[in-house]
Amino acid sequence: MDIVAVDIGGTNARFAIASVEAGRVLKLGPPLTFKTNAHVGLEAAWAVFAASTEQPLPRKAAIAVAAPVEGDVVKLTNSSWVIRPLQLSQRLGLDQSIVINDFVAVGHAVAHAADGQFRHICGPDRPLPQEGVISIVGPGTGLGVAQLLRRKGRNFVSGTEGGHMDFAPLDELEDSMLGLLRSRYRRVSVERIVSGPGLANVHETLARIEGLPIRMQDDASLWKSALDGSDSLAVAALDRFCMSFGSVAGDLALAHGASALVIAGGVGQRLAGRLPDSGFRHRFTAKGRFEKRMGDIPVKLITHPQPGLLGAAAALAEQLHG
Repeated sequence: MDIVAVDIGGTNARFAIASVEAGRVLKLGPPLTFKTNAHVGLEAAWAVFAASTEQPLPRKAAIAVAAPVEGDVVKLTNSSWVIRPLQLSQRLGLDQSIVINDFVAVGHAVAHAADGQFRHICGPDRPLPQEGVISIVGPGTGLGVAQLLRRKGRNFVSGTEGGHMDFAPLDELEDSMLGLLRSRYRRVSVERIVSGPGLANVHETLARIEGLPIRMQDDASLWKSALDGSDSLAVAALDRFCMSFGSVAGDLALAHGASALVIAGGVGQRLAGRLPDSGFRHRFTAKGRFEKRMGDIPVKLITHPQPGLLGAAAALAEQLHG
């Protein structure tokens, strides 16, 4: 059976046709990606996707969105898009649809992905456990968090808003970061730092401490200069970003009682080669009396190119299978 899989984030909206059977995703077709802000909403982007296909679209859809999915109206956290799940059948010509949080979708992707679709980052190099909790965290436009519970051969995925926890500084530099951000926001959550746009906040703090002029630049340029080493201050900001990411990821794993942690998200993919040699691991395990326990948690990065689409399709496949 073919379905439409959709993954809508604050930056990009992705569409694909997936084939599902017996609760599994057999095939995920090539995605079509739009800038989210290039369209006024889901219906407009859906129409463009429909026009790009040679056949009529399937009448079942799984839609993952970067927002809490509650009630009759879903407002994307980092976009102006509004989705009304109860109206999708009429507006999109569907017989059946589900709308789920984007990191719930990633949780389903982690549950369905093969062992070869994960890259080891730190901790024991062993496969993800078949029993217990797996924490999932992914910096992108924001910071997505979910948890996957595996029990007796079944998978249970729960979305969270863990990216909106309070940021907890651990040294004087992070005290300065918090002070800067407190002057700008009513409250400082961890995604103000551990996210794609968060690197700019770290970079600005370092510039202020060093007494350097603050050069305004877009996030993409800052990330490029940090990753290619062309800007020493951007590189220093990225090092600090990785440390903060490790702290937050460790806090989440500890709070979830996790036996493993999986990194996802666009920023996570960018950092795949850097995290193992950064301060991420030290901060991840530096949890006082629980340091030994944290050191025994495998940390992996999902390498599937479209985990949001895969997970959305997998969630509907499971529902159709009953």
